[in-house]
Amino acid sequence: MDPLERLLAERACERLVVDFVHRLDLGEPSSVAELFTEDGTWEWPAGERLVEGRDALREYFGSRPVDRLSRRLMSNVLVTVTSPGTATATSYFSTYRVDGYQGGIVPAGPPVQVGHYEDTFRRTTEDGTWLLTSRTLHLPFGGDTPRAGGRERTRPPAPTATSQPPPTAG
Repeated sequence: MDPLERLLAERACERLVVDFVHRLDLGEPSSVAELFTEDGTWEWPAGERLVEGRDALREYFGSRPVDRLSRRLMSNVLVTVTSPGTATATSYFSTYRVDGYQGGIVPAGPPVQVGHYEDTFRRTTEDGTWLLTSRTLHLPFGGDTPRAGGRERTRPPAPTATSQPPPTAG
């Protein structure tokens, strides 16, 4: 592959990684199935979950609680193009999430998950679009999803005359 083709392939795969979490957090969760090949898989070996096929992926991600608020931070996306039609990637993520969300601002807490994904991609023959063929979740840090409290604030509290600025890192 020439350098431009490689760069375009890497960018297309990076876009899938980011689009996946965007759809979960801000879009329609079941639509992540469209980012996979028809026979695509999502797996969490430690949680003994394997979801195979676009229809099963649509159902699995679409079953997310409707009152769930989540934001995922993706970083360190490293795509390796292995051939003109295949690629792999590793990406790190942190997930902030609560159930029972009814609007407003939820007090910040630690992430409920920190881990990484290992992905494989394939360029489709029909139009050259890149899609996920597999996504495997590795979760070394995880916990239960908390429920939003009944007293969420609609805006941060106003500073008072006695407020101290937060400490700065040295």
